[in-house]
Amino acid sequence: MTSTPGSDGQLSFDLDGRRALVTGGGTGIGRTVALALARAGADVAVTFRTHDGESVADEIRALGRRSAAFALDATDEHAVRDVVPRAADALGGPVDTLVNNAGGLVGRVAIGEMSLDHWRNVMDVNVTSAFLVTREVMATMPDGGRIVMLGSIAGETGGSTGSAAYAASKTALEGLTRGLARELAPRGTTVNLVAPGYITDTPFHETFSTPAKRAATVEGIPLGRAGHPDDVAAAVRWLVSPAASFVTGTMTHVNGGAWF
Repeated sequence: MTSTPGSDGQLSFDLDGRRALVTGGGTGIGRTVALALARAGADVAVTFRTHDGESVADEIRALGRRSAAFALDATDEHAVRDVVPRAADALGGPVDTLVNNAGGLVGRVAIGEMSLDHWRNVMDVNVTSAFLVTREVMATMPDGGRIVMLGSIAGETGGSTGSAAYAASKTALEGLTRGLARELAPRGTTVNLVAPGYITDTPFHETFSTPAKRAATVEGIPLGRAGHPDDVAAAVRWLVSPAASFVTGTMTHVNGGAWF
């Protein structure tokens, strides 16, 4: 199933025949990514925890693609082992495209005031979840698979006040991405990370940032605007397409120039 550019130099961005799983696909970036992959021709299953993913699956089916939505705590090893094969059954074959989008800030807590439980929770939500889902999907993923991690600009900058644990978890995802890229390269499978900056229309910033802070963030973006979920989805779509078959172990910044 390895994809390579054609000898005529034409690169394909179509995802016809691909079977994708997007974690945290019920809202925000995950929802937009799932719909973008479906519009490109992929069959797409989504997982969700706090936002119902059934409406996303309905939209994907309306596009003529197979889909299913599964409630999942991606930090629960037994739950992951249950859901991944069910997603494959719904898509008609093993998952060959995985987008590890599930994650979150959890809460702003200064290191000096942080409990061990909070630290572990943030690491589990952002890193352990990606490890568990990836490990399960890898067991049946055909050669030529695609895996994309959703990181964050915070993994580079350290984040803002109270988000050091979150920043550390996203930096850990960068290491996981590079290690997996080396491990899976012999199978023709690529593993990359997309690191968004400030993205509007998502629960993340609406929950954890004030309007004044959001406005100040936009003022510091060289391109002069906030990002949108579609900006992130476009990068993911490219990385899982045949056009990016020689791209692996990389980090793609989607932040308007806020970090190079």
